[in-house]
Amino acid sequence: MIEINLLAHREARRAAELRESLAVLLLGLIMIVGGGLMLNSRTTDQLNVVRAQVGQLESDISRYRPQEALVSGFKKKKSELQDKLDVIEGLDRARSGPVRMFDELATHTPDRLWLTGVTTAGGQVTLEGNSLDNGVVADFLRSLNGSQYFANVDLVKTGRGQPVNGVRLVKFEINADLVTPTPEEEGEGGATDA
Repeated sequence: MIEINLLAHREARRAAELRESLAVLLLGLIMIVGGGLMLNSRTTDQLNVVRAQVGQLESDISRYRPQEALVSGFKKKKSELQDKLDVIEGLDRARSGPVRMFDELATHTPDRLWLTGVTTAGGQVTLEGNSLDNGVVADFLRSLNGSQYFANVDLVKTGRGQPVNGVRLVKFEINADLVTPTPEEEGEGGATDA
């Protein structure tokens, strides 16, 4: 019988498959390393662009820092001036306060009621006076409660006063808080009175 040696043929095929596997493995490694290098290059480029932008922003910030100091100084001066204007407005309203208070008292004082004393202390006013009866005093209290210049109007006491020409008067004392309305409130009050 004839013997054929197939062993050399198998080894040649095995060697060819091994070379093919190594070539595929080597090609895969080259592709992975190439992809990593490309990704690294791209990331480095992006990082350089971002660093350049950060550098530009930092130079812009340092360039505008003096203007920022000027703006903050102007804001501080504006705030101080606004505070001064508010104080001036308050003083102006307070200056006309007594005149307005007496005008309000004259407007809201009913007939048959006479004020004999007006005392102010610390934003509170005390009114003393005489009336023909308690109903007129009650009308006066209601009228003062409706005024924008008086708040917390309270009757402290009433009593019998001195007789005048045979008529016994009612003596009263009223306490109220003196309020200085804002110009908007004054405008509203003036519109409703008309």
